[in-house]
Amino acid sequence: MKELQRDFLKYQAKTTPFPLGIEIDHAKGSYVYDTDEKKYLDFVAGVSACSLGHCHPNIVAAIKAQSERYLHVMVYGEFAQEPAVNLAKELAKELPDSLKVTYLVNSGTEAIEGAIKLAKRVTGRGGLIAAHNAYHGSTHGALSLLGAENQKKAYRPLLPGIQFIEFNEEKDLEKITTQTAAVLLETIQGGAGFIVPKNDYLKKVKRKCEAVGAMLILDEIQPGFGRTGKLFGFEHFDVVPDILVMGKGMGGGLPIGAFSSSSEHMKLLSEQPKLGHITTFGGNPVIASAALATLRTIKSEHIIEAIAEKEKLFRSLLIAPYN
Repeated sequence: MKELQRDFLKYQAKTTPFPLGIEIDHAKGSYVYDTDEKKYLDFVAGVSACSLGHCHPNIVAAIKAQSERYLHVMVYGEFAQEPAVNLAKELAKELPDSLKVTYLVNSGTEAIEGAIKLAKRVTGRGGLIAAHNAYHGSTHGALSLLGAENQKKAYRPLLPGIQFIEFNEEKDLEKITTQTAAVLLETIQGGAGFIVPKNDYLKKVKRKCEAVGAMLILDEIQPGFGRTGKLFGFEHFDVVPDILVMGKGMGGGLPIGAFSSSSEHMKLLSEQPKLGHITTFGGNPVIASAALATLRTIKSEHIIEAIAEKEKLFRSLLIAPYN
């Protein structure tokens, strides 16, 4: 065993008993290279984080340029920093009128935390509804909304007032009541096996939410920034969430998350109390620069327009290992 692998096993906390432990030398495009010069075709993409592959020149250039101007200068939301402002503005161009204001954070799971806090503040309610087999992250609140008991039972007690519904099951919508602050769903369930909404399911959820005054939060941490053939997955289903959550692929390989809603809703996080949601490094200028370069490159290189044809190619050539 090499020294780096030994030190990795000895000093760095793990997520499984048997990590891969590949020693990474560099990565470029669709490939990762280890210290023995072995080349791996990367189908993982940093677990859906590297939307443009590894070290895209536009992203690297944006990081370099911003790093020479300033790095971290102030806690989130106090100074006007060009990269964060431009990223939020660029997102506003792409989003419906009810999602024009964006709060930038450090990860998808933090964005989930911010979104459920906002929903509770808007509605004055405490009840939350999530889906069986859902995955929204590993922080305490997000874990409470995770739909697989074996992943969370060791950490109970979790947040109270949470119910679970079956994704695509209309009869379960009866659980959405005047006690519900929000229904939180992945637009497309990822960890559950990429389950797509059927029979106008998301529209029916939104109608039920509107009927009882609850909010619909859609988690686009995995499908967001173009993976479905549109910039955001909800665009396929003729529905607009009250709060949209983003993460992973928006940063081009750097850590970022965000949640978007209306100006009216977002103002509630700034008073009674002030600092209603706060993050030191959210909106970091270097990371925001990378995210802005990612978004602009995805659009300028017309990557999204080619996804439908690539999907056909993958479906025709990929063979399931078990039938």
